[in-house]
Amino acid sequence: MAGQAPAPDDDGAPAGGGEPIRVLVVDDHVLYRRGLERVLELEEDIVIVGEASDGAEAVARAEELVPDVVLMDVRMPRSSGIEACVAIREVAPSARIVMLTMSEEEADLFSAVQAGANGYLLKDVPGEEIAASLRAVHGGQSLISPSMASHLLAEFAALSRRGAARDAAAVPAPRLTARELEVLRLVARGRSNRDIAGELFISENTVKNHVRNLLEKLQLHSRMEAAMYAVKEKLLDP
Repeated sequence: MAGQAPAPDDDGAPAGGGEPIRVLVVDDHVLYRRGLERVLELEEDIVIVGEASDGAEAVARAEELVPDVVLMDVRMPRSSGIEACVAIREVAPSARIVMLTMSEEEADLFSAVQAGANGYLLKDVPGEEIAASLRAVHGGQSLISPSMASHLLAEFAALSRRGAARDAAAVPAPRLTARELEVLRLVARGRSNRDIAGELFISENTVKNHVRNLLEKLQLHSRMEAAMYAVKEKLLDP
């Protein structure tokens, strides 16, 4: 799931002709939404059918409008883009979802992929590339900003090497405490230390200690690797 957005067709028409791509724009910053809408309105094959300012509203609008593509920020109030992505998969399964965000956090990227996002783009991407990305995703492709894709591939490669080394040495899987498992599952879902502290009714410092301990036990080096470990070991609830 990586690669640059393809260039649009010379005539600007949707691939194969047909109806324009119906897009739902979701971002908690109204000025950014307006700017994005002005850029996309210049594209003859793309039409903005609605907008939302947070994840909860995005789910309601997606169910109502059933857009072709949802263009959504990751970090928003009330309900994050990650949580909304999971819910939109239920209420509008035909919709393709592209995360458009400032976040270069690897945990956000992995959580978006896990939640079923079809694309992950950074907000510094030029407007014409956003339009081309919408066309590509609508056409069945999956896209990640190249800088983020390199992080993802590097993390997978590192985790694979360490997993192979552990298997070769026949080292038993380390035992985590019940609390460490809780923290690991929440880390894998892209929760911040503050979010985890609030959900488990413990301090942020305690969360940091749990994260440090579980990384040491699992011989991992980042939250991203911890998230991938949780998925690989099937530690997450469906």
